[in-house]
Amino acid sequence: MNIIKTDILIIGGGPTGLFTVFEAGLLGLKCHIIDALVKPGGQCSEIYPKKPIFDIPGIPEILAGKLVEDLLEQIKPFSPGYTLAESAEKLEKQEDGSFNVVTNKGTTHNAKVVAIAGGLGSFEPRKPPIKDLEKFEGKGLEYMIKDPKIFENKNIVISGGGDSALDWTIELEKVAKKVTLIHRRIEFRGAIDSVEKVQKLKNKLLIDVITPAEVFALNGDSNLRSLKVKIKNTEKEINTDFFIPLFGLIPKLGEIGNWGLQIEKNSICVNNALDYQTNIPGVFAIGDVNTYPGKLKLILCGFHEATLMCQAAFKIIYPEKKNILRYTTVAGVNGFDGSKRKSESAIIKSFFEQTSFKTSSIRILCVTCLLYTSPSPRDS
Repeated sequence: MNIIKTDILIIGGGPTGLFTVFEAGLLGLKCHIIDALVKPGGQCSEIYPKKPIFDIPGIPEILAGKLVEDLLEQIKPFSPGYTLAESAEKLEKQEDGSFNVVTNKGTTHNAKVVAIAGGLGSFEPRKPPIKDLEKFEGKGLEYMIKDPKIFENKNIVISGGGDSALDWTIELEKVAKKVTLIHRRIEFRGAIDSVEKVQKLKNKLLIDVITPAEVFALNGDSNLRSLKVKIKNTEKEINTDFFIPLFGLIPKLGEIGNWGLQIEKNSICVNNALDYQTNIPGVFAIGDVNTYPGKLKLILCGFHEATLMCQAAFKIIYPEKKNILRYTTVAGVNGFDGSKRKSESAIIKSFFEQTSFKTSSIRILCVTCLLYTSPSPRDS
């Protein structure tokens, strides 16, 4: 039986899983990624590659798909392995303390550390309770937006009251012929900034917003042609090319939920006070898949968790070695593929000269203070 061996086995190829490869690589640890999707990137690639992200530190705005592309470029020097279009099913502890993880297709992986970075796990869109819904799926009914270009000069109806519904209303208004946003409540539960942008678009008559209202029927032959909306005690028919209900995703941990992990509301409990380890030593959970007091499901939080997790993983894999933190500005990035990225020597030299000068200045100041405050022979 062929077994894929690695230092850290990462389950989930979203942004957090990908960044784990980079942080592990800086420590000399090799990684292999298992993902149920056919390509890395998780939801950022599969569901909303064209969705803008505004809260990545140092990057004012970036499309989700572009973020994945940049992460893949960043980790390229560390040559991660991939098992794609397969789901992790079995976790087996070995006599030497390592783990075997077997996929639904029988592929076996071995690692001393397992990092579950599966985002929401496996997921499916939450569908509205409308009769004959499946009839129009892929024929005007869309649950995910992968490429906004297909909506150019089209009539679109979006249903939902959260961030996704608001964000896509704002984005698709730029390309669509007409966008109508429908929500069953008057209040929206998305970011205040997004709510204000939608309100401005409505005030300028660039979009229609219908609240409180619900779509209750779809009409059409081979493709969607119109839908019916219930507005209080009245009904209205709206002609449309696309209906996009954005009610969120239903997360499922799948077989991972049967591994003996401590689960709370479909999330994996971890020790956030230390290293995001689960109740199984050597098995970590990072990113949106985990939970702890004060948890925020943000990509930047996943990056932070991945960084600390890798430090703990190093201690498990090399218990006799001492890991010394080195800044990439000085140490550079030494890839497993032989590539090297380092700062210019002049910059590093300047850094050390400044550091040396400041250190010397502090020492002189401290000696001066000691001389000044030392009692004279007459005072003793």
